[in-house]
Amino acid sequence: MDLTLKHTNHRDLLVEGPEIQVSPVDGPARQLDDDQVQELIEGYTSGATVYELGDQFGIERRTVSAILHRHGVPMRRRGLSEEQADDAARLYYQGWSLARIGDRMGVAAGTVRQRLHECGVPIRDTQGQPRVGDAR
Repeated sequence: MDLTLKHTNHRDLLVEGPEIQVSPVDGPARQLDDDQVQELIEGYTSGATVYELGDQFGIERRTVSAILHRHGVPMRRRGLSEEQADDAARLYYQGWSLARIGDRMGVAAGTVRQRLHECGVPIRDTQGQPRVGDAR
């Protein structure tokens, strides 16, 4: 039995130790040293998002999350409050896209979609029509 990983992109592996291998958004793999990791953690605990930190350090937001998790940093959940959900529903009914609403509210389009779904708002398909089988 062959147990080798034939399709692994070794640049995507995170390595534990004094240096952490990260997957850059573009270009070759690079290392964050201890000072950069500490700066990343401080940035997150000061309110920066994983997206902002990914841009700042040139790495994927998932890698930012992995580094924070590895160092025991509690993650924030950025959802939409009741008031924001009401605003999102109003904008969605006015024809705004999930992405546009998300940009306005500082969250991902998927977060908007999930919250609208929880509130019983029927979600349109990609052509702006009600989804087939959506009885709401």
